[in-house]
Amino acid sequence: MPSNARATHLTRRGLLAAGGALGLGAALVACGTDNGKGDKDSGAAAGKSGPFTFKDDRGTTVELKAAPKNIVAFTGTAAALHDFGVEVKGVFGPTYVEDPKTKKRTPDVQAGDLDIDKVEIIGNTWGEFKIEEYLKLQPELLITDMWEKDQLWYVPEEQKDKILKIAPSIALWASDLSMPKVLQRHVDLARALGADVKAQQIVDDKARFEKAAARLRQAAKAKPEIKVLIGSAAADLFYVSTPARPSDTLYFKELGVNLVTPTKLDQGGWFESLSWETVDKYKADVILLDNRSSALQPAALKSKPTWAQLPAVKAGQVVPRVTEPVYSYGKCAPILEDLAKAIENAKKVA
Repeated sequence: MPSNARATHLTRRGLLAAGGALGLGAALVACGTDNGKGDKDSGAAAGKSGPFTFKDDRGTTVELKAAPKNIVAFTGTAAALHDFGVEVKGVFGPTYVEDPKTKKRTPDVQAGDLDIDKVEIIGNTWGEFKIEEYLKLQPELLITDMWEKDQLWYVPEEQKDKILKIAPSIALWASDLSMPKVLQRHVDLARALGADVKAQQIVDDKARFEKAAARLRQAAKAKPEIKVLIGSAAADLFYVSTPARPSDTLYFKELGVNLVTPTKLDQGGWFESLSWETVDKYKADVILLDNRSSALQPAALKSKPTWAQLPAVKAGQVVPRVTEPVYSYGKCAPILEDLAKAIENAKKVA
């Protein structure tokens, strides 16, 4: 998550709105690959002492003599691996939020169940990647998400060449594939790293995820008239995200949720930016609002008169959106449950 003080304003706003767009000027078109469809052969299972091989979603194959122990990963990816039984030594990306008065650190929403005091944090904001600290960890593998083809999430572009010379890297799609496929790729990677992906907790979490999906499908079928808008708020603009690229909204569509589709998208095909004067352009009964720490939350939006007048806001039908999910079954199941509940309880107000 980019910091509030980031200089590259437009890129930061794009990140806020899209949940992953890597810059408004980029004309990159992300597309799925064969190995992004849960191909069981793409990650070879290995014991902790056996060889490691994995073909990532760029089509790059990493081969090591043994499963790596010194892993450094993007915070959200590290949190997902933790849920699957794989621990990392270091993280980069939004990991903690610091109280400006007490300086006390609490886990960022993207840290999941990571113990932030037990991992080395080599970067906490967009553009921050401390190479010297990275070297000290003697990394054997770097793992991160990919929102645009061949673009490594939270690996600064200006440092990328230097960083990628230090250790092999793995990138997994976080967009352009629906949630179950992205989850499967994380399962594949965890298995390759030596995790027991058939452990009872993981089996139970997957069953909960599938039950939640069925519930959301039923809710959407029972109330097809309920229209859901995916939004992200900043001081100057409100962003309406397309459901066509993020993995969560792709899955919501598959399950039948009636989603607002903006008509004037940015160059990357992620979102439409609206001024606060035109924030009512699209009618919606439920608003899924970006919950990341760098996006404005409902309490901060009370000062926006046009926000307060939106039918969904007046009806109390604003729900937090986990814009960058932690891709484990245990973390994704509540996302589906919460949206199902919101639709079940929603009234037609738009």
